[in-house]
Amino acid sequence: MARTRRAIRTPEQGVDPLAGIAELAGRDAHGVPADLLEGYLEELDEVSTTRRQLRPEQLRARREVGARAAERGVTLHGVIDLHLSATWLAWRSLAGVRSATDADDVRAAGEAVFKAADAAATALAEGYEEAQRWSVRQEESFRREFVDDLLDGRNLGQLAERAERFGLRLAGSNVVAAVRSARPVVDGGEVARAVETALALRVDSRGVLVTTKEGLLVCVAPETMAEVPDEFARQVAAVLGPGADWRVGLGRAHPGPGGVLRSFEQATHALDIAERLHLPGHLHRAADLLVYRVLLRDSAALADLVSVVLHPLRGARGGAGPLLETLSSYFANGQVTAACARELHLGVRTVTYRLQRVAELTGYTVDDPTQALSLQVAVLGAKLLDWPSSDDRAP
Repeated sequence: MARTRRAIRTPEQGVDPLAGIAELAGRDAHGVPADLLEGYLEELDEVSTTRRQLRPEQLRARREVGARAAERGVTLHGVIDLHLSATWLAWRSLAGVRSATDADDVRAAGEAVFKAADAAATALAEGYEEAQRWSVRQEESFRREFVDDLLDGRNLGQLAERAERFGLRLAGSNVVAAVRSARPVVDGGEVARAVETALALRVDSRGVLVTTKEGLLVCVAPETMAEVPDEFARQVAAVLGPGADWRVGLGRAHPGPGGVLRSFEQATHALDIAERLHLPGHLHRAADLLVYRVLLRDSAALADLVSVVLHPLRGARGGAGPLLETLSSYFANGQVTAACARELHLGVRTVTYRLQRVAELTGYTVDDPTQALSLQVAVLGAKLLDWPSSDDRAP
């Protein structure tokens, strides 16, 4: 609805008929700074006499004013209202209007002035919107640089101060969740935006950062907001849809700027382990996978164990694959032969035969607790080290 303009008395004609109009226009536009009219009244005065439209350099000046208004926090509506107020307030004082001798002269001056006002408003909007786009791009650049430093562990001394700009408090403990999907998630893409928006609608998103890193969708949240990781996983599931191939790795809580990096590394390690071991489910917590990290910490010893215990399986008919699969399912099902058979869609006798073949080839039997433990750890090691494929690739 159009705003009803209050009557404002224009200055009397004198040495400068346009004097004081800028200030009047600023008040009529609810306090928009009058200096944003810089040169505009003089341009209108010229147009009213020459009947020519604004020159390119004059339109550039309006675009610059629009950009300046955006930088100063003046609304687009406000800066355009200022110029329109100045146009109608200056109308009777414009040289071309004061010198008009008949109605045709007034009409011609009016058409020229209001076309110029329309062109000026368009130029103001263009400059304003370009400044806004630049501001957004600059903010995105700052955000990207901050995220990279945060998750790469660079410039730790400055991170806490910079984090406040994005609502993060790095003095406390934070946890990091990272999503890896079949299709990498891009910064500002549809998946990242949808998850961030949905998460903000369901939890207090202050202190929560949703971003991307090397194709991963990442969520940083305070340890005190324990509900965020599970809600984050739910929103990922909703956005990606049923049947999508994705996993969430969740790091442990650590304090300080460096703590975010540690939690992020734990989250990505959890993803790697879950993928290598084909662990069921979507959410994998680093705290639940510590035993696998212990195994990987001494990969040379783990490789020796795999080689000593499992290498003889390569001599089996059909290779080591079927026997490894059977061992893995057997241990995963609590060493219950029937459950293993159901999972593998095999007969119980076939499972029993394969376990006997393992004992014959390796000398390790699942019936002996100590030997069964060695077999179980060796099978886990084989998955973590991608054995026997890794041996096949070795020179």
